[in-house]
Amino acid sequence: MPGKRVAVIGASGYGGLQTLRLLQDHPSFTVTFLGGERSSGRRWSDLVPFLPLPGDPMVCSPDPAAIAAVADLAVLSLPNGLAAGLVPELLRLGVKVVDLSADYRYRSLAQWQEVYAAEAKQVPRSDHDLCLEAVYGLVEFEEPRIRAARLVAAPGCFPTASLLALLPFLKQGLIETAGIVIDAKTGSSGGGRAAKENLLLAEASEAVAPYGVVGHRHTSEIEQIAGLAAGQPIQLQFTPHLMPMVRGLLATVYARLRDPGLTAEDCTTLLKAAYRQSASVGVLPVGTYPSTKWVRQTNRCLLSVQVDRRTGQLIVMSAIDNLIKGQAGQGVQCLNLLAGLEASAGLPQLPFYP
Repeated sequence: MPGKRVAVIGASGYGGLQTLRLLQDHPSFTVTFLGGERSSGRRWSDLVPFLPLPGDPMVCSPDPAAIAAVADLAVLSLPNGLAAGLVPELLRLGVKVVDLSADYRYRSLAQWQEVYAAEAKQVPRSDHDLCLEAVYGLVEFEEPRIRAARLVAAPGCFPTASLLALLPFLKQGLIETAGIVIDAKTGSSGGGRAAKENLLLAEASEAVAPYGVVGHRHTSEIEQIAGLAAGQPIQLQFTPHLMPMVRGLLATVYARLRDPGLTAEDCTTLLKAAYRQSASVGVLPVGTYPSTKWVRQTNRCLLSVQVDRRTGQLIVMSAIDNLIKGQAGQGVQCLNLLAGLEASAGLPQLPFYP
């Protein structure tokens, strides 16, 4: 079989489905193992008749030895807490891992256990060393480290959109580290494929609703990476909203400029310089604001900047497809780097519009 062999674990969830769809068109990867717990023992065509796979494989229980026998790389798209039960043995057997869950996004296992307290009670962990080893998979800022890694923790969708907007300004010291506010809106697919009452059509249609207003799990993830970029701890306000759409995410980030003389044009120039080598990030002209439909089913992030001279506020708008750039596409970007390829290889950059 040509190219690197990839196992996809959690194959029938939204993250797994998107990953398989992207890998189907990829010239350098071959899917050699499908894993799942609830779907184990079933033919793929019985589970997902709309996405045929060569040979109509069986979904198997995710046994590390069985995975290592047929795969060089593994993408884990599992509920939080479950990946940690597989990763140590996969790494021991020589399989490099991209984890789409939150299990290795924190450098401190204690912090993960605090933020994900419910999962931590169900899945005891002691892999402190792997939390320290894992590389945060925000490709635009961690490419060299990802290429050398064996365990990559892909960021969540809200952190991806927010950090791509924030990090260039924090790294340059152009904004105050206090008073940062992120207002974000996402489609219902961000809640995953399992049935949830608030995601029912009758509940979510024709409605916009905030949730996790205080203490949303992604707040601490954003703060951790933002603090590393700024060189000091950061506390910020993050509020997500559920929108009546299937996919897409728009984050609007507010921060106070340290130099009130900076213009939107200046800030746009900075973003263009920061992402000049990044095929998956585009910067729009001043006055053109991103729409989620412009990035739908692509691995693109579109950014736009405005400056309110009256208040001295920087406003950065960031649009992504939450299931692609915010999840599976970013995972494939990490696979690309682990395999020695260009980050954007095999990934869709242009939407079908409308």
